[in-house]
Amino acid sequence: MAERYLVIPDVPEQLKLKKETNEKLAEEKAVAVAAKKKLRSEMRGELKARQTKFEKEYSDNNKKLIELRRQAKAEGNFFVEPEPKLIFCVRIVGIIKLSPKPRKVLQLLRLRQLHNGVFLKVNKPIINMLKLVQPYVAFGYPSLKTVRELIYKRGFGKVNKQRIPLTDNEIITESLSEQGIVGIEDLIHEIYTVGPNFKKANNFLWPFKLSSPKGGFTCKRHGFNEQRGGDWGNREEQISALIKRMN
Repeated sequence: MAERYLVIPDVPEQLKLKKETNEKLAEEKAVAVAAKKKLRSEMRGELKARQTKFEKEYSDNNKKLIELRRQAKAEGNFFVEPEPKLIFCVRIVGIIKLSPKPRKVLQLLRLRQLHNGVFLKVNKPIINMLKLVQPYVAFGYPSLKTVRELIYKRGFGKVNKQRIPLTDNEIITESLSEQGIVGIEDLIHEIYTVGPNFKKANNFLWPFKLSSPKGGFTCKRHGFNEQRGGDWGNREEQISALIKRMN
């Protein structure tokens, strides 16, 4: 008898539509998440293979140099080291009492603040610009380890004119996929070897903001190669030691 008087509440049409829409959206989201997960898994495998290839390339180059040095020594000749292709330049002086010409050159090199650092390609225009600002910067030829540590620890990308930390390979892929750079190891390889897309890769990297060096500077007023010792100027391979103290 009670069933005769049981009133079944009527669900409004709007709620039914909302429920159907939510279910449809949940299904689409689940499919998209599964597809993205599969794509990321494939990308990880590809990036790992590329990294292995790069490591082999670096190792082969080092072995070749060692063999050539030994061969030259055995034959009683001199081995001429290959000319460096990459410079890392860091600004060590502020803006006080800075004349207009060096200030403009520092702006062109993207060294706008104290302790800013950038990668540069070794060519005649860059060398001439560095000569103009030599008393205000320290520069040299960084090692692979130094380049890798800088990009991993202090690397920021330029995305839509914003400074974005490189926390994911997708950030690099979205900006540099046209140049064949799809991960952070690809970016390191392009910078260190000064590849054909070095300009695009280097412009993507925001200038590095380094800290004051542990233990301080020796003497900013004097050059690194002077007899009494100083800080500004070309340090060649010894720039890695300075970067390590500032990173």
